[in-house]
Amino acid sequence: MSETVLSLKDVTIFQEGRKILSHINLEVEHGEFIYIIGKTGTGKSSFMKTLYGDLPLLEGEGHIVEFDLAALKESQIPYLRRKIGIVFQDFKLLPDRTVQDNMLFVLKATGWVEKEAMQHKIDEVLDKVGMKDFLNKMPHQLSGGEQQRVAIARALLNDPEFILADEPTGNLDPQTSSEVLEVLKKINANGKTVIMATHDYALLMKFPSKTLKCEDQRIFEVVQRSV
Repeated sequence: MSETVLSLKDVTIFQEGRKILSHINLEVEHGEFIYIIGKTGTGKSSFMKTLYGDLPLLEGEGHIVEFDLAALKESQIPYLRRKIGIVFQDFKLLPDRTVQDNMLFVLKATGWVEKEAMQHKIDEVLDKVGMKDFLNKMPHQLSGGEQQRVAIARALLNDPEFILADEPTGNLDPQTSSEVLEVLKKINANGKTVIMATHDYALLMKFPSKTLKCEDQRIFEVVQRSV
């Protein structure tokens, strides 16, 4: 039987007191790959921020990987984010540290202490994204696509159940975007649930999957012919 990893019931999302999205009803099963599309300003990022606890859920019911979003306390957010891997458009790598040290920073911040275990995990996730040979490189020595691969590897460090990717190809050229999406699809094929916000409709046609659209303060499923 499929396991529900995200459930939203009659959710309204606010940002700075302004209603962004309303009457969201959504069930996401373990192992799904879902696109969120929509024009800039229609609420894709606000939706994502609500799921990882950056925006409080003030109206409706929401559960993600066993956390109650409506009752989420600030002290619980780090634990929620250990179960959710987050990939951003602008990579958010620490510019003054190597790839290795970027990874170590996250592991230490989330409670890892054993050096051998940390190195094993770093090697494992970088290998999954084809970046194992770049351990000692600085972010500025990497291309945009390579930086995003490292960012995806970082999101995998704590074996999250869920990957939230917010416009992960927004700063990349079409060829590199396809390569990054292939990495995310491979991760999904290995059992991770992925929600990816994007405005790159060419990727949707190349890698079709379930698609939700943000428009007029609503989120609804669309068939790919109509995106």
